[in-house]
Amino acid sequence: MARTLFERYGGFAVISRVVSSFYDKAVESPVLEPYFEGVDMRRLIDHQTKFIASMMGGPASFSDEMLERVHANLGITEKAFLEMTSLFKETMEDFDMEESDIAIVHRDILSKKHLIVTKA
Repeated sequence: MARTLFERYGGFAVISRVVSSFYDKAVESPVLEPYFEGVDMRRLIDHQTKFIASMMGGPASFSDEMLERVHANLGITEKAFLEMTSLFKETMEDFDMEESDIAIVHRDILSKKHLIVTKA
């Protein structure tokens, strides 16, 4: 039986480090930094770890409705979304994930853009 990306990359322990490293970059980004003012970063990292784990075949699950609801009032622009996905891809590369696996996760995150970006 084939192992999921979640299993292959070490489960929650490793994915949590990837997500934490991503947020270190995100809060330094002039495009993304305003989104994190006053945010409980530990809580956000925990939620994002579960989300990324779910995208990699892990045990957590997030419905499209929930993703849309959670992001609805955040005013996330397409520019911010693309910056986020670029920084996350870069972070996965920093952790020496295989290029084909990075492409899968990146594609899956991009597929959620319509749920995350604020509609004009």
